[in-house]
Amino acid sequence: MDAGHGGQILLSLATEELVRDHLPPSVTLRDMGEQRLKDLIRPEHVYQVVAPDLPSDFAPLRTLDAHPNNLPQQLTSFIGRDKEIGDLKALLTRGRLLTVTGSGGSGKTRLCLQVAADTLERFGDGVYFVELAALADPALAAQTAATVLGVKEEAGKPILQTLTEQLKKKQLLLLLDNCEHLRDACAKLANALLLHCPGVHVLASSREALGIAGEQSYRVPSLTLPDRREQQTPLTLSQYESVRLFIDRALSVRPDFHVTNQNAPALASLCCHLDGIPLAIELAAARVRSLSVEEIDGKLDQRFRLLTGGSRTALPRQQTLRSLIDWSYDLLRERERRLLQRLSVFAGGCALRAAESVCAGDGVAGDDVVDLLTSLVDKSLLVAELSGEHSRYTLLETVRQYAREKLSESGGVEDVRRRHRDCYLSLVEEAQPKLKDAEQEQWLQRLELEHENLRAAFECSLDEAASAEALRFCGSLQRFWSVRGYFVEGLAWCDRALSIPGGEQPTRKRADAVHVAGELAYFVCDYSVAQAKFEESLAIRRRLGHGRGIALSLTSLGSVAFEQGDYEGARALNEESLAISRELGEQGLIGWTVRNLGEIASNEGRIADARALLEEGLSIEQQQGNLGGIAASLGNLGSLSFATGQYAAARTLHEQSLAFGRRIGDRIGIATSLANLGHVAIEMDDHATARALHEESLAIQRQLGDWQGIASSLEGLATGISARGKPLVAASIWGLSARLREEYRSPLPGVERPTHDRRVNAARAACGGDAAFDRAWREGRSLTLEQAVELALGDNNTNRDE
Repeated sequence: MDAGHGGQILLSLATEELVRDHLPPSVTLRDMGEQRLKDLIRPEHVYQVVAPDLPSDFAPLRTLDAHPNNLPQQLTSFIGRDKEIGDLKALLTRGRLLTVTGSGGSGKTRLCLQVAADTLERFGDGVYFVELAALADPALAAQTAATVLGVKEEAGKPILQTLTEQLKKKQLLLLLDNCEHLRDACAKLANALLLHCPGVHVLASSREALGIAGEQSYRVPSLTLPDRREQQTPLTLSQYESVRLFIDRALSVRPDFHVTNQNAPALASLCCHLDGIPLAIELAAARVRSLSVEEIDGKLDQRFRLLTGGSRTALPRQQTLRSLIDWSYDLLRERERRLLQRLSVFAGGCALRAAESVCAGDGVAGDDVVDLLTSLVDKSLLVAELSGEHSRYTLLETVRQYAREKLSESGGVEDVRRRHRDCYLSLVEEAQPKLKDAEQEQWLQRLELEHENLRAAFECSLDEAASAEALRFCGSLQRFWSVRGYFVEGLAWCDRALSIPGGEQPTRKRADAVHVAGELAYFVCDYSVAQAKFEESLAIRRRLGHGRGIALSLTSLGSVAFEQGDYEGARALNEESLAISRELGEQGLIGWTVRNLGEIASNEGRIADARALLEEGLSIEQQQGNLGGIAASLGNLGSLSFATGQYAAARTLHEQSLAFGRRIGDRIGIATSLANLGHVAIEMDDHATARALHEESLAIQRQLGDWQGIASSLEGLATGISARGKPLVAASIWGLSARLREEYRSPLPGVERPTHDRRVNAARAACGGDAAFDRAWREGRSLTLEQAVELALGDNNTNRDE
């Protein structure tokens, strides 16, 4: 340590040994002995630098020993928590009782000790730490505080009375640690101090607030966590408290430990799996003696066996992760335990309505669920957060695994899982009709919020042979999967549901699930699979005489034909569907089919027909309030304006389409609008904007696996590269794009062909000869997608043209 102190300079012992022999004769060092500075974990030997130009009168050092206290010396460094320390210090100035709550192992005690050390100067009569964890008798709480404070018992007086009389004129901070198992006694003690000792402040740590007047409560959050979805490096991880704690504790048991690009993702995952709980992270870090970070992360599904071996001097409950939660669990009433167990079936939390539906029964009355939830929140076993206008309840993953084990031991897990399945099946079936009307934005967000629960419920539905629940999930989730871009995941769920033994019967539910599988295959450009699925669903629906289903299958088959350039076949299929839909009065299907016919007319060059049909489709979608349909109709009208050279109008329409797509989170619609706007920007000679739009679109399309969209964005980027004077690079990218379209049987739409050919011909002419251009095109056809993307996005778009 080298620090200034009121215009003076302090040196640590280590620094003193380095500089003593190099000081000028006029400068000397004054030995100030060992000082226990509050930010250090051990006393530090300190020297004052004495020089002619420095003040000689030394103000008192701000050390722990300068003020009365019994704060224990810490043996490990304190990591992070700057915000929490600031918050708690501010709260201590506003009130005299502050209870710091949090789950077991969240670092309440260590945080309170740090805050106490930082506030020493405020309390002239000292800061005192009262450890209550080892007490079993509530009557000993006041006695223990008195002993710490040096207050002696007086004959004939209750110790609490004696204590308050002795402290009546004192200015001190009392830190009551681990109050949860002596809550009533601690509340009585704190209340008496507040009433009779105006200079006494109480800082308490507990898994549950004390619940008395004048109390402020502060819940300790988890340590800050990295985002597992983002690419992490040693540098980016260093900003997160959970990671810094792991590294610090790992170095104490393995000095050669370091974070690398290889183990950084596993370290991020590990900290997230452990919910940023300090004790859990410390126990995990101790395992680096014998395991790699990747191995520790991989074994966290067995965390209660893995995370053992804490400090032998710690309380027994702090030596293993299981005993830590055992301590909290044992303090619960039986109804609280049952509710905690049942909450473990939820993945990613739940709303009150779902908790009541799934958890009530067998000893837990439905009317009691909300009070029991509140109690578990108060006891720091459950986290309550406001999501919109509703509360959402979430278990930390470590507590969830523990509660799941307890549920399994009780023998009730299968019954609760089935109730959970039925709850979310009811939710998706309620949502299905609302995903194409004016409420779709809210319902899409709600399903996204419940996505982890939907996955868990779907998994449960697959466990029973000949069960219709899995097929019902498929039929209800198609719109959600399609809009939010979960094509591959949804297709996998459908394949599993359709292969359940006993589910081969040609029922309406099977037809719906098969159709959904076809829709998802269509979105990833697997047109042969999509066509087969649509034909199977059509056959079942014709057999059952399901008119709306027949129209739906016909329209979808028309979409496959359109993407493969068969405009005549697409028109016939959509016209047949439209006739059925009009007869049934199915406005939603009418709007979709009319829009398809307008797009077909546009690609056939029937511009007037196309505009009339597309405007009719837009009007119907607006009447229905279908934001996704409105976005698609605006996009189609924008493409029609583009094809006729009306670029300003096209830009406006595509911008409107993009806005609607963003509102509902329609990822494929967003990507398509971005690409369309990129093509418009090219024609308006704004190549910088075009490049940015196509790059953003390409990133989304690659995530979705939409090969047609990938080809379109690459074609737009190639045009910009050609405009920057690199036509051969553009030729290579166009070559790869052409190969993709051939492989996926998705030729350029007729309406786009003239613009594309004009751009390619301009680049060919810029080369001064066909041979070089054709060679670059052929080379591009042999590129991998990654190579083509690198070529399109690279800052130095090759030297081939230079």
